[in-house]
Amino acid sequence: MAQFTYQTRGVCSRSIDISVEDGIIREVVYHGGCSGNTQGVAALVKGMRVEDAVERLSGIRCGFKSTSCPDQLATALREYLAKN
Repeated sequence: MAQFTYQTRGVCSRSIDISVEDGIIREVVYHGGCSGNTQGVAALVKGMRVEDAVERLSGIRCGFKSTSCPDQLATALREYLAKN
């Protein structure tokens, strides 16, 4: 199982802890950010294929920002895919 922490950029959350096993997201924990929203995103992607999560979450924006907590998760997962 791969476990890693991604330092977010441009959003309220500070970092995301991610666990992936055999291409499936096992756990996501956001540190900071809007608690209900980040818990919701984490619950929805649990059990999802990494590629599917990237496809669904990429490009989501938060208000006037060019990114969001879900988009930052997609960025982290893209980096994971590039390394593995």
